[in-house]
Amino acid sequence: MSKAKIGIVTVSDRASAGVYEDLSGKAIIDVLNEYLTSEWEPVYKVIPDEQDVIEATLIDLADNQDCCLIVTTGGTGPAKRDVTPEATEAVCDRMMPGFGELMRAESLKFVPTAILSRQTAGLRADSLIVNLPGKPKSIRECLDAVFPAIPYCIDLMDGPFLECDEAVIKPFRPKAK
Repeated sequence: MSKAKIGIVTVSDRASAGVYEDLSGKAIIDVLNEYLTSEWEPVYKVIPDEQDVIEATLIDLADNQDCCLIVTTGGTGPAKRDVTPEATEAVCDRMMPGFGELMRAESLKFVPTAILSRQTAGLRADSLIVNLPGKPKSIRECLDAVFPAIPYCIDLMDGPFLECDEAVIKPFRPKAK
């Protein structure tokens, strides 16, 4: 079995300042390490809130780095600099709106401002791209909600088989007949 490559992208203008500790990207890696029992390799990037940079990074991770899954954090709010969803939509072949809908519904259980979030997901070639919010607590809540569908989505795209620790997260895969 080949090792799955998963892109982790933190989008933040603070990253350009040089003195920035990326808690959000590390939170994604920590959660995926808890979920996954199969071997995987993170391809980790911290980039500024610039649509062309986000697009180029997503394209590189999907087309050149062969990431089956790309998870972004940051840039999904209503601020003028928040352009991660626009960059994702620009590079995707097809959108997967159910991911954003479920993440917002889950987040509404915790904060009324979840309706301000613009998370989305889409497919580019053999990659699933999922936009998460920027706060580590919200990252966990959203991943807990949507991750059960991610391994099967990657299966349907002929990607690597992602095995999970079912005591932590139980992926949904239809039973064979």
